[in-house]
Amino acid sequence: MTREKERERERLSEREREGEGERERERKRDREREKRERASERKRERGRERERERGESE
Repeated sequence: MTREKERERERLSEREREGEGERERERKRDREREKRERASERKRERGRERERERGESE
């Protein structure tokens, strides 16, 4: 009886660890996506600045 409970507890803790791993992967994907979005926004801003400079010099 106690062995069965122990095994069930182990299975539950394994599932919890797997769930935590999945949440961590999701957080990592979100961080990567945000980083890419910020980088592309900076690139667009630099492009707009160049256009302004080009317009002023002409």
